[in-house]
Amino acid sequence: MSSFTYVLTTNGVLFLISVIFWKFPPKKINNIYGYRTPKAMQNQQIWDFANNTFNEAFLKYSGFSFLAALLLATITKVALSWEPMVLVALSLLVSIVKTERSINDNFTDEGKKKK
Repeated sequence: MSSFTYVLTTNGVLFLISVIFWKFPPKKINNIYGYRTPKAMQNQQIWDFANNTFNEAFLKYSGFSFLAALLLATITKVALSWEPMVLVALSLLVSIVKTERSINDNFTDEGKKKK
């Protein structure tokens, strides 16, 4: 498999998923689609905030990941193996950490908005 094909099937698919999440965010709390953590599912206000925050971060970081992997595939002479997947994992990890921090900064443990 060529490096470009590998990047398109890992980082490209991740970016496509982030665009779908951004364009079609979940409206109501559910167990199938959206940013689903126990804290995010406490009430509708946290759900909306968490999904908005995650979708913005996910779009940004998966876009950076996709561009970085394409650049890496362009400048490297050897076939890529684990590098694009590390970028995928970092994109997801950073998006989740930023969202959880943002939830904790804006809401109490009981689910009420901090002032």
